[in-house]
Amino acid sequence: MPGGTGTATGGTESSASGDPGTATGRSGTGGETPGLGSFLARAAAVTAALTVIGALLGLVRDQAIARYFGASDASDAFLIAWTVPEMAATVLIEDGMALLLVPAFSLALARRAAAPEGDCRTDDPVRELIAGTLPRLSALLAGGAALLIAGAPWVVGVLAPGLRDPRLAVDCTRLTAVTVLTFGITGYFSAALRAHRSFLPPAGVYVAYNVGIIGMTLMLHSVWGVRAAAAGVAVGSLLMILTQLPAFVRLLPPRRRSGASHALRRRVARSTAPLLSATVLAPVVLFVVSRQSQVLIERFLASTLPSGAISHLNYAQKVAQMPMVLSLMICTVTFPVVAQAMADGDRDKARHRVERDLALAGMVVLLGTAVLLGYAPQIIEVLFQRGAFGTRDTAATADVMRVYAVGLLGHCLVGALSRPFFSTGRPTWFPAFAMATGLLVTTGAGYALTFRFGVNGIATANAIGISTAALLLLMGLGTRVVAIRVRTVAASLARLAGAAAVAGAAGWAAAPAVTGPVLSLATGCVLVPAVFLLAGLAFRAPEVVHLLALIRERFFHGR
Repeated sequence: MPGGTGTATGGTESSASGDPGTATGRSGTGGETPGLGSFLARAAAVTAALTVIGALLGLVRDQAIARYFGASDASDAFLIAWTVPEMAATVLIEDGMALLLVPAFSLALARRAAAPEGDCRTDDPVRELIAGTLPRLSALLAGGAALLIAGAPWVVGVLAPGLRDPRLAVDCTRLTAVTVLTFGITGYFSAALRAHRSFLPPAGVYVAYNVGIIGMTLMLHSVWGVRAAAAGVAVGSLLMILTQLPAFVRLLPPRRRSGASHALRRRVARSTAPLLSATVLAPVVLFVVSRQSQVLIERFLASTLPSGAISHLNYAQKVAQMPMVLSLMICTVTFPVVAQAMADGDRDKARHRVERDLALAGMVVLLGTAVLLGYAPQIIEVLFQRGAFGTRDTAATADVMRVYAVGLLGHCLVGALSRPFFSTGRPTWFPAFAMATGLLVTTGAGYALTFRFGVNGIATANAIGISTAALLLLMGLGTRVVAIRVRTVAASLARLAGAAAVAGAAGWAAAPAVTGPVLSLATGCVLVPAVFLLAGLAFRAPEVVHLLALIRERFFHGR
């Protein structure tokens, strides 16, 4: 999923090319460039649009795989191989690389701005930073990709020991292993561009990625089978690099002399060393890996079940996570506000913003949860039931998705609550601890429930584990970072959850009364939100009351 985060600070980059994704950081007088606010608003709108397009293409990708391979040994093999890019995307494109390199590039930009104009005695700090880090990082990642290709049989054996014939999964894993290198370079480019306040190319990478997978699957599925989709992952990851390469090259000014200054190189190395240290990176990486490891546990357990179990889990999860993605867009946009308030020492402002974000994100994700609970079979039938994906697959996937939906609030809260922990700019281990605890709960519950309940037991374990992690983060945030009013937030979310339960039950009861999955789903998209709002009013959920008051004011008074 798309979702890299990062903040650009200290940017003093000169205006580039009028690219709608590139902004000028500061004017020569030290004030903000005129029109910067409106420019960033337009850039944010374009970024949001590309994110939605990437998500829609991801849905088309999943539909193509479902159409040609259904829920079978072939689709299971591809999804086992896809575990590698999923982990690599989270660590290398999204959280890890951004939190590591955006500060380093911002510092290099600050040094560039501090250098006297016309000083040709030293090379550019940004160029020196890239020269000192990109080749080493590329060599390290290339070695990791090579090891993964060589050790693919062992990796498949660890991830899915229950596969009857692992050879197809091994072939697909070797094809997707290249993403260890290509995703790393993509994440590097994205961090550099965001530090320069160029947001458009990074936002387009998942569009290019999904185009590559869809194109290869459509063209070669009849020749290569599911290996075509795995090859599409590799091709799509190369397109991600090409999408950003022209903008990245434009970041580099012409070299001002043939040899770099040894003194400058030492200064850059000393200044970036703390930013690149394990002390800063380890808590972020452990949190990200622990969160992503939920998928590893699920596929490990599902590999012992009949063919198609991994695919049912995957299709259900991909659809169920859409409300979570939409809800977390709120926290992504407001994260810089929280970080700035923490930097200014304004804890009251940070607390108010975090509480409001949790309530708003909770309302969005719980409304989506209600729709999923009420209309899961219709959603899956409309999206996937064609070709090799039959009615049995629809029923099994819909059942799993309803169970997943119960844990969506937990997933949303984990994403929302982790941001304030990392907004202080200091290493913090508590999110990693909370997520690791949730992972242990998921593992234990998964082993206890899978034998009796199959894929539904795995989804239940996921919901229990992620909810445990969310509860720990909620309790820990008030004592460690921002003194939020935990009881107030919990009471607000409980009222919203009650409204979601009523709306979901109403949809579940009404769905069979309308014939045809499309018409039934369209009816549900009106019925469920209406019932959710009415139930929220009955339960006196503050967010619903405020939302309806705002709508009434805008509608009747035009304000």
